[in-house]
Amino acid sequence: MFERLRALRKEKGLTCENMAEVLGLETKSAYSKKENGSTKFSLDDAKKVSSILNKSIEDIFFC
Repeated sequence: MFERLRALRKEKGLTCENMAEVLGLETKSAYSKKENGSTKFSLDDAKKVSSILNKSIEDIFFC
């Protein structure tokens, strides 16, 4: 799942910093921890990520 999330983010030309900003996180490392699986995504975060990446939550997090 995390590899897919990273690949989708990069396909869109987005950085960890961009994603952190959208999720309202203070640092890019806070987002990196989520993308690496160290910190869990909330449902609200997952909805925001799916919207930005233009993919369903299932396509991102359950493949």
